[in-house]
Amino acid sequence: MLEKPAFDLTAQTEELKRLLDDLGDEQLTLPTPCEEYTVGDLLDHMMGLAAAFRMAAEKSYDAGATAAPTSSAERLDPEWRRLLPERLDALAAAWQRPAAWVGTAEAGGVTMPARVAALVTADELLIHGWDLSRALNRPYAGDPAVTEAVVAFLRRAAEEAGDGGGLFGTPVPVPSDASRLDQAVGLSGRDPAWTARQP
Repeated sequence: MLEKPAFDLTAQTEELKRLLDDLGDEQLTLPTPCEEYTVGDLLDHMMGLAAAFRMAAEKSYDAGATAAPTSSAERLDPEWRRLLPERLDALAAAWQRPAAWVGTAEAGGVTMPARVAALVTADELLIHGWDLSRALNRPYAGDPAVTEAVVAFLRRAAEEAGDGGGLFGTPVPVPSDASRLDQAVGLSGRDPAWTARQP
């Protein structure tokens, strides 16, 4: 008998899709907390990751479908406003299937336990959604189950790395009474107090 998925990504993908409403072309060059990415770069990254981790859930890895040397606004599909919400919906639906959580999964050429792939997916959605919200100065919420899973995932990665390391960079200390979303953000190597620097 297949186990029930540990969490449902639907609420988090819906929250991320909300950030896309009325996102204008003039905002694509805005900086984000993910230092190497502008908003446009980040959207291109999300396009790729949504497809890659949907295929990971479906056990249908196709390197040619998602492979790209780097994420770049210059590569962003002109139809992203239609395609990205569709890909996010398909991603959430794929991970709702119990079979997605069984065995191994492959994404970006890396094979991992399927449950780890689910956690990486949750982390990408939660943290990059926060990146986008801060760049656009819009409110953002973490689904409680997804946020708890990401906090545990990133904390374990930081503990295993030792010497102040983490999965995506040195964790940024946050107050003990910080929200769980801020804790996840700090563990990802970002400052929860980040704001865009205005010219």
